Formats: sequence, C-alpha cells, structure tokens
Amino acid sequence: RNVRRVFAQSRTIQRRLERWGSIPSEVLYPPPPPRPYRCDGYGDYLFVASRLSPLKRVDLVLEALAHPVAGGIRCVIAGDGEECETLRSRINTLGLGERVRLAGSVGDTELVEHLARCRAVCYPPSAEDYGLVTVEAFASGKAVVTCTDSGGPTELVRNGENGFVTSPDPSLLAVKLAALSDDRGLAERLGAAALADVSAMTWERA
Repeated sequence: RNVRRVFAQSRTIQRRLERWGSIPSEVLYPPPPPRPYRCDGYGDYLFVASRLSPLKRVDLVLEALAHPVAGGIRCVIAGDGEECETLRSRINTLGLGERVRLAGSVGDTELVEHLARCRAVCYPPSAEDYGLVTVEAFASGKAVVTCTDSGGPTELVRNGENGFVTSPDPSLLAVKLAALSDDRGLAERLGAAALADVSAMTWERA
C-alpha cells in the first residue's frame, strides 16, 4: 500500500512479478559492477564466468565444445560450486582435458584480466534473473553467446550484432562458438557493438 513505483532488474523479473503477484513494474537495467574493465585484444580462448550450479548450464558449454565443429576451441571456466567435480569428470569423459581449464574462484583482478584477453564470453544459464556477466563482458568489449531460454542475458544480447543467441542445443551452440573462434574480425566487430551498448548504462543515468 505504501509503494508507488516498483523497478525490476529485467523483463524476466517483471514477468514473474506480474504472474505471481499481479505487481506492475518498470524495467531498469543496472550497469556492470565498478571494475577497471578494459580490452587487451581478442585472444585464443573462450571465457566462462559462473557459479558452477545446474541452472548455470556450464555442462551445455562442455557438450558444445565436444562437438566436432568446435574442435580446437580452448576454454577457461572461472567459478566454483556444487557441480565442480561433476564438471571436472565430464571434461575428462568428453576428452576436453587439454582444451578446457577449470580455474576455480577468481578475484576481481583475474576476472578483469580474463575478460580483457578472451575472444568472447559464453553465458547460457536457464532463466537467469539478469546476469551481470553479460554487461561485464560488454564493458570489456567482448561479445556474449547465450541461449534463447536464458532469461536476462537475452534481453541485452542482440543476435548477430553484439553477440549470439541460439537454442540450448550443443550442436547449435558449437556453431556460434566456432564462428567467433574462427573469425577474429567478427569477434572484434561484435565486441565493439557490445561496448557501445553498455557505455550508455550508468548509475547516473539510471
């Protein structure tokens, strides 16, 4: 009764508020956390930064990397969680031990360094509220690959413009990852568009 306006962090949350509480809201996308983001180039590896839990679907990334079209793509996965050992076992089973590294929890400095140096970022969670990783990647001039059912990230990633949005199918995801891995120029163009998009997202403006 005392609230005049409600702000939601994404349309994904906005729909939940309406569905389960009939609560109207306005969407307000927050900018990335204040870190010294930079782009040091477009290296030879894909970066994944996520809590290692089922809803983050890191296993989907592994399945995509095991697909023939993605053969040769290197990947660094930063994060920790209950799926860590399961994912480590899956990496071995899929024969990805020489291409995929579980980096564990990383501090702010290492996170910024990976974002600065990687080719692109893959973030395919299931129905994510918002996903700050998306805007952190954008602030580092990197394209993001996500999935059609990933929630918040799909509201920010424009397919073929600042990243890719694909069905949560390993073979289809593999195609998009390979496109960025094989074409540095593509990664640079999408990354530049991503940086331009996030540059307009500030707390002052919000």
